[in-house]
Amino acid sequence: MQPRNMSMSGVVDLAAVKQAQEAKAKAEQARAEAARQGGTGAVSPADLVIDVDEAGFESAVLQRSTEVPVVIDFWAEWCEPCKQLSPVLERLAVEYGGRFLLAKIDVDANQMLMQQFGVQGIPAVFAVVAGQALPLFQGAASETQIRQTLDQLVQVAEERFGLTGLTVDPEAEPGAARSAAPERPAGPHDAALEAAVQALDAGDLGGAVQAYKNVLAEEPGNTEAKLGLAQAELLQRVQNADPQKVRQDAADKPGDAQAQIAAADLDLVGGHVEDAFGRLIDTVRVTAGDDRDAVRLRLLELFEVVGAEDPRVTAARRSLARALF
Repeated sequence: MQPRNMSMSGVVDLAAVKQAQEAKAKAEQARAEAARQGGTGAVSPADLVIDVDEAGFESAVLQRSTEVPVVIDFWAEWCEPCKQLSPVLERLAVEYGGRFLLAKIDVDANQMLMQQFGVQGIPAVFAVVAGQALPLFQGAASETQIRQTLDQLVQVAEERFGLTGLTVDPEAEPGAARSAAPERPAGPHDAALEAAVQALDAGDLGGAVQAYKNVLAEEPGNTEAKLGLAQAELLQRVQNADPQKVRQDAADKPGDAQAQIAAADLDLVGGHVEDAFGRLIDTVRVTAGDDRDAVRLRLLELFEVVGAEDPRVTAARRSLARALF
């Protein structure tokens, strides 16, 4: 079976940016606690690959995922493809130097975990980032494909959640203090970003939109504010929508730009990313002038919500180019 593309975005909701902020805070708290306990701030290469069971899953995987992306390798002794894949993952865990942690789970001894992740066959590889589980791939995969997936994982973990990984000391003893990179100094816009998160949490979408705009007015390239603004504006647009009416209008008026734009917003909020993109690209093909431009601009806004690194955005950009030219 070919590896499935991993999804880094999923359903868009009010908690998206809040989870990123909380993950950063937890990571910083863990680093501070390790420092207070006299930790060296480094782990040994041997600590980058761990065996995990059901009893230790919460502490070894869920809690650690607030510091570093945790890649989970579901395997079994009788699984021949596992014997080929597992050594590659173990070697890459060391080679990547702490940018991710590899957790190995024996499915025969941990059936409950296998069921909770919905594993249908092995080998199966997942990731947990800031407590969120993400499917990476199932079945055999080439090392090139594995590296591409891991590169995307560590990039998104750093950009979206501030997880820069673990510091590795080749001389450190296994089991040494486990700590992430040095604490990130407070940025000049952290207070404004926190205000935006609090507004989202309170359901004050207008306040969140304005807070993100304030950050971008001073720092136009702030990726966290761009993502937050795109999500907050999307949620603001659908806040008072009647989903049944919106979808009926879209079905009745396949060539109506505004009807399809409204339905695409609902698609994306519901997590139907490819449906949202496909709907707008199809509408670009059958519209012209201002209507076509409005659809194109909304599609670009939805790309911002999902994130430029998402493979679905890459594919949709190619489809949009073909539709336009």
